Amino acid sequence: MTTYDQIGEAAAFIRSKIGTVTRIALVLGSGLGVLAEEVEGAVVVPYAEIPHFPVSTAPGHAGRLVAGRLAGRDVLVMQGRFHYYEGYPVSRIAFPVRVFRSLGVRTLILTNAAGGANPDFVPGDLMLISDHINLTGHNPCIGENDERIGERFFDMTRAYDPELRATARRAGVELGLVLREGIYAWFTGPSYETPAEIRMARALGADAVGMSTVPEVIAATHAGLRVLGISCITNMAAGMSGKAISSDEVFEISERVRPQFSSFVRRTLELLE
Repeated sequence: MTTYDQIGEAAAFIRSKIGTVTRIALVLGSGLGVLAEEVEGAVVVPYAEIPHFPVSTAPGHAGRLVAGRLAGRDVLVMQGRFHYYEGYPVSRIAFPVRVFRSLGVRTLILTNAAGGANPDFVPGDLMLISDHINLTGHNPCIGENDERIGERFFDMTRAYDPELRATARRAGVELGLVLREGIYAWFTGPSYETPAEIRMARALGADAVGMSTVPEVIAATHAGLRVLGISCITNMAAGMSGKAISSDEVFEISERVRPQFSSFVRRTLELLE
């Protein structure tokens, strides 16, 4: 079975469960999945039931697809994602994004927990992703290309849609948030980065670092989706604060920022055209 056929089979299964056409999808990162609990009229589909879908194994990732209404919009929400460090090839990490495209999604909002590499940032900040640096060398589009999924060669200049960022900035202003904007660098994990790696990332222009998002953005751009990326700065990256990094800190800050994160995503959804 080709990847295109697998996409079709997964999309048909999801469609049979949710029964509606949804133009907006969200992917919720580490510690941020609680937003899915706010979806009204929710139809919940565990990833394990969806044909060809990977299964989330990372802590804090519930592994469920939630369909319903959020902030007055029909949405599909991934409550948890997949990472390269879990052992999945990047083509499988990208698979849900391609399924979303088949389902009629046109706007993808990606969220993650990230380490701050910009000394002006503090834990709890929200950062709009303006661009990324792929430090892993992996790309979900390597291999034989199927033109039904996307073109062989495609432009990444506007991978993070400027109009969507403008809408998110407006939401931030209305809510009185201190909203950062910057460049996200992808490391594979699961180890956190070394201080030397963070110095390198900073020298390259990175403002935040993390272990996700980039494969999904590449696949979304390949498929012609508009992307908005939001990082929750849950800790300062290695060597930035003198403290050791722990997953407990990541989840603690994610929980602390949850109310403003929820309000921000909701208002952004309301303002989308």
